[in-house]
Amino acid sequence: MSTRRTFLLLAGAAAVAGVGYVALPRGPAGPALDAAEAFRRAEAGEVLLVDIRTPEEWAGTGSPAPAHRLDMRRKDFLAALSDLAGGDPSRPIALICATGGRSARLARALEQAGFSQVFDVAEGMLGSSAGPGWIARGLPRVPG
Repeated sequence: MSTRRTFLLLAGAAAVAGVGYVALPRGPAGPALDAAEAFRRAEAGEVLLVDIRTPEEWAGTGSPAPAHRLDMRRKDFLAALSDLAGGDPSRPIALICATGGRSARLARALEQAGFSQVFDVAEGMLGSSAGPGWIARGLPRVPG
Protein backbone atom coordinates (compact mmCIF):
# COMPACT_ATOMS: atom_id res chain seq x y z
CA MET A 1 0.00 0.00 0.00
CA SER A 2 1.35 3.43 -0.87
CA THR A 3 2.41 5.82 1.85
CA ARG A 4 -0.23 8.31 0.74
CA ARG A 5 -3.03 5.69 0.83
CA THR A 6 -1.85 4.48 4.25
CA PHE A 7 -1.86 8.05 5.54
CA LEU A 8 -5.34 8.71 4.18
CA LEU A 9 -6.73 5.49 5.67
CA LEU A 10 -5.15 6.19 9.06
CA ALA A 11 -6.34 9.80 8.99
CA GLY A 12 -9.82 8.55 8.22
CA ALA A 13 -9.53 6.04 11.08
CA ALA A 14 -8.68 8.82 13.47
CA ALA A 15 -11.66 10.81 12.25
CA VAL A 16 -14.06 7.87 12.48
CA ALA A 17 -12.82 6.68 15.88
CA GLY A 18 -12.10 10.07 17.35
CA VAL A 19 -15.38 11.81 16.74
CA GLY A 20 -17.56 8.98 17.98
CA TYR A 21 -21.06 7.90 17.12
CA VAL A 22 -22.84 11.22 17.62
CA ALA A 23 -20.63 13.13 15.20
CA LEU A 24 -20.78 10.62 12.35
CA PRO A 25 -22.13 12.05 9.11
CA ARG A 26 -25.87 12.42 8.74
CA GLY A 27 -27.98 12.73 5.65
CA PRO A 28 -29.17 10.40 2.94
CA ALA A 29 -27.88 6.88 3.26
CA GLY A 30 -25.89 5.25 0.49
CA PRO A 31 -26.68 1.88 -1.02
CA ALA A 32 -28.50 -0.56 1.22
CA LEU A 33 -28.96 -4.32 1.26
CA ASP A 34 -31.69 -6.22 3.02
CA ALA A 35 -30.52 -8.93 5.41
CA ALA A 36 -31.29 -11.80 3.03
CA GLU A 37 -29.32 -10.20 0.19
CA ALA A 38 -26.42 -9.38 2.55
CA PHE A 39 -26.35 -13.03 3.62
CA ARG A 40 -26.44 -14.28 0.03
CA ARG A 41 -23.66 -11.94 -1.08
CA ALA A 42 -21.49 -12.66 1.97
CA GLU A 43 -21.86 -16.41 1.48
CA ALA A 44 -20.92 -16.03 -2.20
CA GLY A 45 -17.83 -13.98 -1.26
CA GLU A 46 -19.20 -10.92 -3.08
CA VAL A 47 -19.22 -8.70 0.00
CA LEU A 48 -17.37 -8.53 3.30
CA LEU A 49 -20.08 -8.50 5.99
CA VAL A 50 -19.03 -6.68 9.18
CA ASP A 51 -21.01 -6.64 12.44
CA ILE A 52 -20.07 -3.26 13.93
CA ARG A 53 -21.97 -3.66 17.21
CA THR A 54 -20.48 -4.02 20.68
CA PRO A 55 -19.35 -7.23 22.38
CA GLU A 56 -22.35 -6.91 24.70
CA GLU A 57 -24.68 -6.87 21.71
CA TRP A 58 -22.93 -9.87 20.16
CA ALA A 59 -23.37 -11.73 23.45
CA GLY A 60 -27.08 -10.94 23.50
CA THR A 61 -28.07 -11.92 19.97
CA GLY A 62 -25.09 -13.57 18.36
CA SER A 63 -23.81 -12.33 15.01
CA PRO A 64 -24.59 -13.14 11.39
CA ALA A 65 -22.85 -16.42 10.61
CA PRO A 66 -20.73 -15.04 7.74
CA ALA A 67 -19.91 -11.71 9.48
CA HIS A 68 -16.68 -10.46 10.94
CA ARG A 69 -17.10 -8.82 14.35
CA LEU A 70 -15.48 -5.40 14.53
CA ASP A 71 -16.67 -3.02 17.26
CA MET A 72 -16.99 0.39 15.62
CA ARG A 73 -15.74 2.06 18.83
CA ARG A 74 -12.25 0.58 18.47
CA LYS A 75 -9.58 3.24 18.13
CA ASP A 76 -8.03 1.22 15.31
CA PHE A 77 -11.35 0.49 13.60
CA LEU A 78 -10.40 1.80 10.17
CA ALA A 79 -7.03 0.05 10.15
CA ALA A 80 -8.66 -3.21 11.28
CA LEU A 81 -11.34 -2.87 8.60
CA SER A 82 -8.70 -2.19 5.99
CA ASP A 83 -6.90 -5.36 7.08
CA LEU A 84 -10.15 -7.36 6.76
CA ALA A 85 -10.59 -5.93 3.26
CA GLY A 86 -7.05 -6.95 2.32
CA GLY A 87 -6.01 -3.31 2.05
CA ASP A 88 -8.42 -2.82 -0.86
CA PRO A 89 -10.66 0.23 -0.33
CA SER A 90 -12.74 -0.82 -3.36
CA ARG A 91 -13.70 -4.18 -1.85
CA PRO A 92 -17.47 -4.32 -1.27
CA ILE A 93 -18.27 -4.07 2.44
CA ALA A 94 -21.68 -4.44 4.10
CA LEU A 95 -22.16 -3.09 7.62
CA ILE A 96 -24.76 -4.39 10.06
CA CYS A 97 -25.75 -3.07 13.48
CA ALA A 98 -28.91 -3.49 15.57
CA THR A 99 -31.40 -1.44 13.53
CA GLY A 100 -29.45 0.26 10.74
CA GLY A 101 -28.76 3.64 12.32
CA ARG A 102 -25.10 3.24 13.20
CA SER A 103 -24.34 1.24 10.06
CA ALA A 104 -25.81 3.96 7.82
CA ARG A 105 -23.80 6.72 9.48
CA LEU A 106 -20.62 4.66 9.53
CA ALA A 107 -21.09 3.73 5.85
CA ARG A 108 -21.10 7.43 4.96
CA ALA A 109 -18.01 8.05 7.11
CA LEU A 110 -16.17 5.17 5.44
CA GLU A 111 -17.00 6.54 2.01
CA GLN A 112 -15.52 9.87 3.10
CA ALA A 113 -12.44 7.96 4.30
CA GLY A 114 -11.91 6.46 0.83
CA PHE A 115 -13.85 3.19 0.80
CA SER A 116 -15.80 3.12 -2.45
CA GLN A 117 -18.33 0.28 -2.07
CA VAL A 118 -19.94 0.39 1.37
CA PHE A 119 -23.43 -1.01 1.87
CA ASP A 120 -25.76 -0.58 4.83
CA VAL A 121 -27.80 -3.57 6.02
CA ALA A 122 -30.54 -1.09 6.88
CA GLU A 123 -32.85 -3.46 8.75
CA GLY A 124 -30.03 -4.61 11.02
CA MET A 125 -30.15 -7.56 13.36
CA LEU A 126 -33.36 -6.57 15.14
CA GLY A 127 -35.40 -5.01 12.37
CA SER A 128 -36.38 -1.47 11.46
CA SER A 129 -38.66 0.34 9.06
CA ALA A 130 -36.42 -1.11 6.32
CA GLY A 131 -37.40 -4.71 7.12
CA PRO A 132 -37.79 -7.41 9.75
CA GLY A 133 -34.07 -7.88 10.45
CA TRP A 134 -31.58 -10.71 10.39
CA ILE A 135 -33.03 -12.54 13.40
CA ALA A 136 -36.69 -12.38 12.35
CA ARG A 137 -35.74 -13.59 8.88
CA GLY A 138 -34.25 -16.70 10.49
CA LEU A 139 -30.86 -16.18 8.89
CA PRO A 140 -27.93 -18.11 10.39
CA ARG A 141 -26.15 -16.74 13.44
CA VAL A 142 -23.15 -17.68 15.51
CA PRO A 143 -23.49 -17.45 19.30
CA GLY A 144 -22.23 -14.41 21.14
